[in-house]
Amino acid sequence: MLTSFKRVMKAGFVGFWRNAFVSISAIFVMVVTLFVVGSVMMVDKLLGAALENVQSQVDINVYMAVEAEESDIMQLKTILQALPEVREIVYTSREDALQSFTERYRGDETIMRGLEEIGENPLRASLSIRAFQTGQYQGIDSFLREQRATEDLQNPLIDELNFPRNQEAIDRLTAIIGAVENFSFVAMIVLVIASVLITFNTIRLAIYTTRDEISVMRLVGASNSFIRGPFMLQGIMYGVVAGVIALAMMYPIIVSIGPQTEMFFGFNLYNYFVNDFVNIFLILVGSGVALGLVSSVSAVARYLKV
Repeated sequence: MLTSFKRVMKAGFVGFWRNAFVSISAIFVMVVTLFVVGSVMMVDKLLGAALENVQSQVDINVYMAVEAEESDIMQLKTILQALPEVREIVYTSREDALQSFTERYRGDETIMRGLEEIGENPLRASLSIRAFQTGQYQGIDSFLREQRATEDLQNPLIDELNFPRNQEAIDRLTAIIGAVENFSFVAMIVLVIASVLITFNTIRLAIYTTRDEISVMRLVGASNSFIRGPFMLQGIMYGVVAGVIALAMMYPIIVSIGPQTEMFFGFNLYNYFVNDFVNIFLILVGSGVALGLVSSVSAVARYLKV
């Protein structure tokens, strides 16, 4: 069995190099496919990190009426803190809001001049509410709207809620991520089919070019596995080589964009690539081996009647 295995391996490597130009065409298409697979993995990770980053910064800002009394605001804060969904509430008084606004726009003469002309503090007190989970904000927002509906219209406490704008941004980002994932999935399926077909035809051509040798092996009593083995090995080799090349192509790109991804998405793609390299390697090379093996098995089953 060991001798037979060695001979199958040798025949597979010989066939791989004998049909070098044909092998290169199959490997090229598989490289493109696996590069797209790897790119989809990276993009999906980036978009997921971007969504998590946005969701982690989501809160409900409750802006109070200018005339609202601080005692009433603190009473509302106590009621909200009793809700099981609420993790944290930060109160910002009108004075604190004015101080923060002034420090932020201290260098803008137009804004500072306009603030002086108003002559009084135009800013409102606010409550910044953080929930334990993103899905809990809708319930908190509904509770606040019910509270707002019961207020005296002549002396309101709550002036504005900003959660609908935050929710709209999250929904828009989620829709974009869904569209990108759908497009990537379709592109990946098309390339997978192309890779299988080209590898399938490559193995078929290899079978055709060695038809005389196969006939001789049949005559001398070679087993079916001995005849089929080299072609299946060639398919596996296509996948391994393509996976390694795809990873080698991805590396310099990820190195160059790693700092930019951390700046824009709060997620360093290079660190993810390095830290999770084993899994990425196994996925890409494993996908390549699977593509090559499926193609070769199909070609052998159809065109090698042994």
